[in-house]
Amino acid sequence: MPSNLILFNKPFRVLSQFSAEGDKSTLAQYIEIPEFYPAGRLDFDSEGLLLLTNQGALQHVIASPDFKLPKTYWVQVEGEISLEALEKLRQGVELKDGLTKPAQAERMAEPDVWERVPPVRHRENIPTSWLSLQIREGKNRQVRRMTAAVGFPTLRLIRYAIGPYTLENTIVGQWNFIEPTDNLLKEVNQFEEQRKRKAASSNRRSTGQKRQLGSKGNKISHGEGVARRNTRPKSTSRSHRK
Repeated sequence: MPSNLILFNKPFRVLSQFSAEGDKSTLAQYIEIPEFYPAGRLDFDSEGLLLLTNQGALQHVIASPDFKLPKTYWVQVEGEISLEALEKLRQGVELKDGLTKPAQAERMAEPDVWERVPPVRHRENIPTSWLSLQIREGKNRQVRRMTAAVGFPTLRLIRYAIGPYTLENTIVGQWNFIEPTDNLLKEVNQFEEQRKRKAASSNRRSTGQKRQLGSKGNKISHGEGVARRNTRPKSTSRSHRK
């Protein structure tokens, strides 16, 4: 029986969705398995690891920052990344929507990865460098904004890992069924149990409120039920005023 989790190496300029949007490429051109949807997103102009599932609870656990699955990116930036810039990334960077959480940031050698189509445009006499950046949150276009904030704009962005899952042995444009890890299944079970407890608690409160309202509705005290009625006799004659 196939797994309920898919690992996909998303190419550059592919939307993380199946529905069409203009003439942009979508997941439908690569994955023809019904009822699977992305667990989180990866920007149109970013590449790399995207997980998809047909289970709602699994999708929530993978995508939600509350469960703190770290995401590791390989980032090509403009310029030789400095130790000072790396330290700022590690401590947290102030963005328009707040301070980022401390990240793991290390300079790395250029990785042996596929050629991007179209290739990155290089500016003459300006070198580029690569870093590995691991974050545990998901602000909009966060990695690009972080590197720009420390003075090194992102040229190419590849998501290499989500938690224990990596792009190892998965070529660009290819997908594979994978098995959820024991830790991931444990998180899913805890989330489902928590959701059941909340639903049961909500049902108990709703039932109690209905009973209370029903009890009040059937009870007439101190003539309140009668007092609401119009007890004046109806007139049997019509007025002749004009």
